[in-house]
Amino acid sequence: MDRQPTSRALIEMEEQYGARNYHPLDVVIERGEGVWVYDVEGRKYLDCLAAYSAVNQGHCHPRIMEAAVGQLKRVTLTSRAFRNDQLPRFYRLLHELTGYDLSLPMNSGAEAVETAVKAARKWSYAVKGIPADQAEIVVCANNFHGRTVTIVSFSTEPQYREGFGPLTPGFTVVPFGDAAALESAVTPNTAAFLVEPIQGEAGIVIPPDGYLRQAAAICKAHNVLFVCDEIQSGLGRTGRLFAHEWEGVRPDMVVIGKALSGGYYPVSAVLGSREVLGVFRPGDHGSTFGGNPLACAVARAALQVLIDEQLAARSAELGAYFLGRLQALQSAVIKEVRGRGLWIGIELTCPARPYCERLMQEGMLCKETHDRVIRLAPPLTITRDEIDWALERLQKVLC
Repeated sequence: MDRQPTSRALIEMEEQYGARNYHPLDVVIERGEGVWVYDVEGRKYLDCLAAYSAVNQGHCHPRIMEAAVGQLKRVTLTSRAFRNDQLPRFYRLLHELTGYDLSLPMNSGAEAVETAVKAARKWSYAVKGIPADQAEIVVCANNFHGRTVTIVSFSTEPQYREGFGPLTPGFTVVPFGDAAALESAVTPNTAAFLVEPIQGEAGIVIPPDGYLRQAAAICKAHNVLFVCDEIQSGLGRTGRLFAHEWEGVRPDMVVIGKALSGGYYPVSAVLGSREVLGVFRPGDHGSTFGGNPLACAVARAALQVLIDEQLAARSAELGAYFLGRLQALQSAVIKEVRGRGLWIGIELTCPARPYCERLMQEGMLCKETHDRVIRLAPPLTITRDEIDWALERLQKVLC
């Protein structure tokens, strides 16, 4: 049997043969279980990123694995040219869990956002009566909805746009958390308002209380679709099934992904009313892999784990504890600690990357975002004792 290459050898291999579109920490993970991952030398780390909330259920959850393996032995892909026995069950579970009439499954989160954009535009022409090709969608500054050409076209991060033009028109940017700016931006041609209830990539930025309620009311008053991107914030991360539930609003469409598969397989979906998602006709939109039986079996198991293990409630309880302990830390480098549920940002007065590297040396994995924020988002299966273990490392490194 060939000897496992060292971390250094694997890093050099990756650098030699892979395109340089990421700047990862230099840890080479070989396996994971629950909240812990192990590198190729056998060193153990507490995962406080959870693959950007994709493994809310923890790494390699056995119930999801059982569903995946069982489906792998039967059939994995039929394409949507034929029906399969898993997709209807997936549709029904999403309806029972969320109350939305219809759902449309895709693969990546970015694909689901693109689907929501297409649905909003199609609805605006077919139902609202906006003149052809004149639909506008309002988005927020510092948003992150993915990296397709259309999505980066409405990003305000210069690097995401540079070199990728010509960019897609039809988007208006307003400040996040400013309901008056949203109201001013709405025109007769506005089809939708697309927003993250909490901005994750921007550094766990939480809008002012009441903002989502005001936004929903503005959208309703102007016959504009209210669309929430819950790819990172949804499925228990903030202490509710969806982050928008903290304000008691009901979006016209919700975009989900990441934890929808518990990290086993790319699965995403758009949820909406029959009026909105019903605008699609056969041939309007699709995906060879979207809604495949393996994806649906995995997603059903992942959702059932969230429900049965009450992971949203667990996130609310343990997140409040984690946040309170972090806010009590005294450190010259900590500017602010903010969060909701087990989604916490530690904003520093200096670049965060060196601190993430030091935390890695202490056996704790997290990642910087927007240069000066350490993002903490462990699997929702984390225990209080494991949070205390993390707090010891954070105090050592930051204080």
